[in-house]
Amino acid sequence: MPNGKILALLSSGLLVLAAAGCSDSDRAAAPAAGSELSQEQIVAVRDYIKRTWVTLTRSHEDLLAAAPDPKVEREPGQPWMLYVSQQENLEEVRAHIGAALSSEDAHQLAVRRLPPDGRVEIQGLLYLPQPYVVPGGRFNEMYGWDSYFIQVGLLQDDELHLAKNMADNFLYEIRHYGTILNANRTYYLTRSQPPFLTQMLLGVYDQTRDTDWLAAAWPAVEKYYEFWTAPPHLTKATGLSRYYDFGEGPAPEVIADERDSQGRTHYDRVREYYRTTRVTEYPLERFYDREKDELTDLFYKGDRSMRESGFDPSNRFGPFNAAIVLYNPVCLNSLLFAMEQQAARIREILGDAEGVKVWKERATQRRDAVNKYLWDEASGMYLDYEFETGERRRYPFATTFYPLWVGLANPEQAARVRENLSFFEAPGGLLTSTAETGNQWDAPFGWAPLQMIAVQGLLRYGHRQDAQRLARKFLALVTKEFEEHGVIVEKYDVVRRESDVSAGIRYGYDSNEVGFGWTNAVYLALLSEIGK
Repeated sequence: MPNGKILALLSSGLLVLAAAGCSDSDRAAAPAAGSELSQEQIVAVRDYIKRTWVTLTRSHEDLLAAAPDPKVEREPGQPWMLYVSQQENLEEVRAHIGAALSSEDAHQLAVRRLPPDGRVEIQGLLYLPQPYVVPGGRFNEMYGWDSYFIQVGLLQDDELHLAKNMADNFLYEIRHYGTILNANRTYYLTRSQPPFLTQMLLGVYDQTRDTDWLAAAWPAVEKYYEFWTAPPHLTKATGLSRYYDFGEGPAPEVIADERDSQGRTHYDRVREYYRTTRVTEYPLERFYDREKDELTDLFYKGDRSMRESGFDPSNRFGPFNAAIVLYNPVCLNSLLFAMEQQAARIREILGDAEGVKVWKERATQRRDAVNKYLWDEASGMYLDYEFETGERRRYPFATTFYPLWVGLANPEQAARVRENLSFFEAPGGLLTSTAETGNQWDAPFGWAPLQMIAVQGLLRYGHRQDAQRLARKFLALVTKEFEEHGVIVEKYDVVRRESDVSAGIRYGYDSNEVGFGWTNAVYLALLSEIGK
């Protein structure tokens, strides 16, 4: 919704929001009185968001703002590395960048061709031709699934040109780096992130109606779809897909960055957990060699693949998500169902009736497989499926709302999922899971993308009162914390209604990054939903 329309609704009183709501769960009890949001409060947050799009944008003119990476170490005086794909004309790229930078800035940047195998001695930024918006804080590059939600916010905020740039950069990544990357750093070359490409393309097309641009994008759509639906991402026994990083061993950015106050890496803390805790969720010997006190190759494969999922870490697939490569996840297969439906729409726009049939049939087959393997009638939830054992993982997680968001569920299934809302609803919005584990993607934390997906999924099936209550709670929480701290951040404790989360996070990184791209975007999207 453009800025003017939101302000008009505010003036009419339709967007005065209350965080109070009702639920059968104690965790969803109404926050304290006085949490209504005024027009002035919302305008202040919107102004911050509008300014932040500028500060989070990276382009050739400010490459020295994009190149620094707080996640890896750099020798003093060492130039920042920028790698260019094998298909590019290296000298043309150097000339283009040189024209955009001062000579002083250009000397601080080393532009190199990326080796064919992607292995580099010094980690660095991967070249992208168009400006893009980064999430914020330690995440100073263009991320896979963050960018979809950021683009939603840009489109809400009348930033169409930048929204199109984001989509064009992803098409460039597919053509030059093989897939949409976790992010455009060299240590991310072995994995993608949850697939939102077709939604981003249609988000732009719906405003531009540029069929030539859409047609030119199509080969990249097919290539990216194949990435997710061919082995090893495909599990042939179910016809469904999984997350799977192509790299081996420890993730470089984890060793360099995810350290606690004692200097222990994430992997050190995991080994300590395995040494001292009885694990029953999976055969521990597959992931940890107790005699050698070493994590196994399968653990590192799972750790990397967890990062492809974006949910890093939680205990959704067992402690530290170590067993993720053994599962067909609800989130990924819901997004691929959406991709198949959206691909059918693109073929229809481009006048390919036969192609429409092919893609609709693929969507139908995936819907049937999801309902066969992932729908759990007893609990009324969509659950991740372990294809080796043939069992669903009994771990309530907010991804159960994904099938509602993409329209995969039937009305009865959607109603059953809605009946479980009280397990997830908290004073500040939607919990990621129902378990407190010390991981940031578990309780008591809530993340903006899952708020939007749940709210829009509930609305899609007519559960408007629940959706608006959730939206109001999260909007009120973000506004309260913005007024107290002057910033919008990556994640929130939705039980305490606070943004100070470090004390509750023991695994992964415990910071709460400022910016923050997808929270900004979801704030605008939820305002729009309330306005409707």
